[in-house]
Amino acid sequence: MKSFLLLGRPGCHLCEDFLNEMLQVFPSLEGRVTQTNVDDQPDWRMLYGVRIPVLLGSDGTVLAEGHFSPDKLRAALGT
Repeated sequence: MKSFLLLGRPGCHLCEDFLNEMLQVFPSLEGRVTQTNVDDQPDWRMLYGVRIPVLLGSDGTVLAEGHFSPDKLRAALGT
């Protein structure tokens, strides 16, 4: 089962909205997405700090960022 990492920040309403919308459209991702503070690692902060929310695949590939787009995520997931 693939896992995903959602980079954001505490109190980020865009990050919360992204996660909520994503799980409404893709309920099969429930329990497979781990939320993490982008500021926890300097590399993440440098690469993604101004792009949050950013959804990473288990291999570190950026699958989605910014506002949630079902079509873009569907294409990235290959579903």
